[in-house]
This record gives sequence, structure tokens and C-alpha cells, in this order.
Amino acid sequence: MNVKTSPRAAAPRRRAADSRLDPDLVEDLVAANRTLARLGVLDAFGHISARDPRDPHRYLISRSIAPESATAADILVLDLDSQIVRPQDEGKLLYRERFIHGEIYKARPDVNAVVHSHSPTVVPFTVTRAKLRPLLHNAGFLGLGVPLFEIRKHAGDGTDLMILTPNLGKDLARKLGKEAAVVLMRGHGDSVVGPTLPNAVFRAYYTEINARQQLAAITIGGPINFMTRAEALTSNDAMLRASARPWALWRKRALAAC
Repeated sequence: MNVKTSPRAAAPRRRAADSRLDPDLVEDLVAANRTLARLGVLDAFGHISARDPRDPHRYLISRSIAPESATAADILVLDLDSQIVRPQDEGKLLYRERFIHGEIYKARPDVNAVVHSHSPTVVPFTVTRAKLRPLLHNAGFLGLGVPLFEIRKHAGDGTDLMILTPNLGKDLARKLGKEAAVVLMRGHGDSVVGPTLPNAVFRAYYTEINARQQLAAITIGGPINFMTRAEALTSNDAMLRASARPWALWRKRALAAC
């Protein structure tokens, strides 16, 4: 799931860029990678990015590496076409599905962090009639909508289900829409967005937790008493503030192990 950049191909796309990175954001991105790996949302695959607060037309993401292994030295800067912008990053291996991030940032100025994962309990909800819906208050953001991206509608039935081109990234961002926090990807996983990196990590984790609990409720049987849209939206507003608490814990644990 990676590819080497071509210095000749990348050069025309490069813009002038400050080579210095915000050390706190870099540290947060390392913590986010390690946290979601340890929480079982990411494994050797998946990736997390954060929009550059100094330039909204750039984002930070690690080079192509297993998320749990990410360090500050692995963090790169890409433009919203998902190309290298710093000469010192030339030749480093990039995630092949990085277009997920760049195209979502283009389409959603409210989004400042993106998580793409193969969240294990979420995947069954991408291939069955069961709709992922909020039943846990921590996952109220699911009430914003959980659209399903079907790649066959955009690229036929012979793909590897991956988002490998800018056009597929645009199609995915269009499916996410202007409000939803999560877009499911059939047979693949999901992409989760947030206004901040800590909130995107929170949402990625609780998307997985809600899926586990919904699966358990389905197994128990009987009708499920899901949250109303009003409850979900109220809970989402509360969790935008409350997500700082688990983030502080997760970040501390992740960085202590570096």
C-alpha cells in the first residue's frame, strides 16, 4: 500500500513551503498513530493525517509505515493534491491511498484531521443490509449520517477496492458529503473526519466500539432502541468537548512508550 515518489513528477506540483513543522502537532500525530494501533482500530495498515494549521492547503501524514511504528522523523508534509512539498521528503515512500486525505480536505474546510482504517467490526456493516447507527452516546456523531461508498459505481468491479487516484478520492469525499463524520467503504473499512486530531481519533475509536455493541445487540435479538437524531446530535456536541479527556490519557500512554 505504498509507492515511491518520483522527484521529476513531483517537482512541478511543489509550492514554496516552510520546512519547519509544528513540533506539538508532529508529536500529536505520532501519538494518534500509536494510539489507534493499540486500540485495535489500525493494524499494519491504515493512516492518519492532520491539516497544517500554518497552511490549510497542506497536511501532515507519516511516510508509508505501520502506524504503531511511527516516529516524528516519519512525518511528511503533502499538498492537497497529495504530493510532496518539501525537498527533504523526496523519495520517501508514500501511502498509496493518500488521496483520501487530500480530497477530503479540499471538499471539507471544516475538517482538520482524517483517519482511514480497516476497523474490524465496522467492515461487516459495509457488506450487509444492517445499517451502522448510533446506540452509544459516545458515538452520537454517527447521527450525522453514515454513507456507504461503493467503488463499483465509480471504477467497475475489477478494482482492489482501494482509493488509488485523485478521482476516486474526490468520489469518496463527495459521498462523505458536507455533514457526515464517517464514510463506510464497502469491503474495505471507513474514513473518519473531525474538526481536530484528538476528535478524529475519538471518533475512529468509538465508530469501532459502536459497531461492536450494535453487533452484540443484534446477536441478543429483538428491536434495538437506537438514539434519535436529536439525541445523537446533542451527544455529538457534548463529545466534541469530552473527547479531550480520553485523548490526554491515550497521548500520554503512546508517547511514554516511544
